[in-house]
Amino acid sequence: MRARGVLAALTAAVLLGGVSACGSTGGPGGDGNPHSFAELKHWGFAEWDRWAKRHDFRNPVVAGVWSAETMDQAPPQQPAPAPDSASTPAAPSPSAGEPSASGAPSTTSAPPAVAAQPVPRPYTSYPASGKVFMTAPNGGTGQCSATVVADPANPGRSNLVWTAAHCVHEGKGGDWYKNLVFVPAYNSSGAASDHRRAKLAEVAPLGQWWADKVITSPLWTTEGTRGGDAANQYDFAVIKVRGPEGESRSLEEAIGTAVPVWFDAPREQLAIQAWGYPAVAPFDGQELERCDSGRPGSRSFDASRPSMLVIGCTMTAGASGGGWFADGPDGRQRLVSNTSIGTQAHTALNGPYLEGVARQALDYISRK
Repeated sequence: MRARGVLAALTAAVLLGGVSACGSTGGPGGDGNPHSFAELKHWGFAEWDRWAKRHDFRNPVVAGVWSAETMDQAPPQQPAPAPDSASTPAAPSPSAGEPSASGAPSTTSAPPAVAAQPVPRPYTSYPASGKVFMTAPNGGTGQCSATVVADPANPGRSNLVWTAAHCVHEGKGGDWYKNLVFVPAYNSSGAASDHRRAKLAEVAPLGQWWADKVITSPLWTTEGTRGGDAANQYDFAVIKVRGPEGESRSLEEAIGTAVPVWFDAPREQLAIQAWGYPAVAPFDGQELERCDSGRPGSRSFDASRPSMLVIGCTMTAGASGGGWFADGPDGRQRLVSNTSIGTQAHTALNGPYLEGVARQALDYISRK
């Protein structure tokens, strides 16, 4: 199968998810997976460690895999989009961290579309945003967006990158992606804009940072599919990266910043900005875009899980994994979600609500 053909299907792993997990409660099964969503909510470090060891991620550095040309040609991770509006009656937004009251899938009134705006260059002025590139286990390449986030265990010295789960793992029945690399401030100068030929140093001005470890929700790896559903309510991942050869500094030290993650953020107080590198027309994946979307709505596929955040935004596939930001109580910008699902008309984006499970995942990879 051709590279683009693989990713066209593979890409369907981008913005959407899978089947709701049900089953008996108790300790993790023989494969380390939780028996139920209720069980996962109560996992601690030991359970995350057991799961990670049984779902080993290996990503040796392979010289020459990523050139400016192969990065440019990598298709965006792109699953079937979610419906533009819910088929069930609208439900009010739940309070922070609470699942929706109804037992049926629900969505609040669709937020108005917000046109994406280009971020001024150079992107090295906003180096926390960048791109993740990957290859599929059976071939084909892909790209997503991502954000450098603060490391709770290593303040000022973070090597952690936040993105979507579908940008690191195929989902149900699949495996981890390979040759996973993060490029902060991708195409900062615009040298590769309009698909012009550029040098690697021009598209990766702050270097290539290879993934060393990855953690994501077991709900994605056991449920994730190509058609937006309950698995997307936990469509997030954290990557721990290593520096380019000869780089002794951490990623945060090298680029000068990392964004704190705000868990259990009060939905009604958020004014969201979404950032990313959309790659489907009218965009080409070479430009960093943003949507100043304001207060989010909500979407729920499984009422037992915290409903997703929904914002108006015209960004397309390729923006998957890109950070959603809001000002915290101290006025500092914080990450509150990431792009997971788009809509057929490209008028809205959906992102997971980050609460206890996401906090445990970040804590685990931080401590490791």
